Amino acid sequence: MENQIKIRTKQIGLDVIKLVDELPRKMSACMIAKQILRSSTSVGSNYRAACRAKSDADFLNKLRIVEEESDETSYWLEILEEVGLIDHLRIEKLKKETNEITAIIVASQKTVQKKIRLKDKN
Repeated sequence: MENQIKIRTKQIGLDVIKLVDELPRKMSACMIAKQILRSSTSVGSNYRAACRAKSDADFLNKLRIVEEESDETSYWLEILEEVGLIDHLRIEKLKKETNEITAIIVASQKTVQKKIRLKDKN
């Protein structure tokens, strides 16, 4: 499962890079492009960092960063769509994948939190 999430979190960055290359050469598109490139590529890099966490607490903190970056990527995708810089159909798959990644990361956080609480009880 961990390897599959590594692949998916990296792929979202790659897919956004391709999407950004399709944007018109307008100032607004360039500003959004910088933001979404940063957040989308950060999803994969921070997930990889989480996989190398030194403790459950460290893992949880790194997962929180992944969640934030994934959610931010969703935000910028919505902005691109709503302002009309990219076609709805072109962006729909990316929005779905980003939302699924966010949901997986949130579920993982809950699992780790339970594990930490159980350790604390014992």
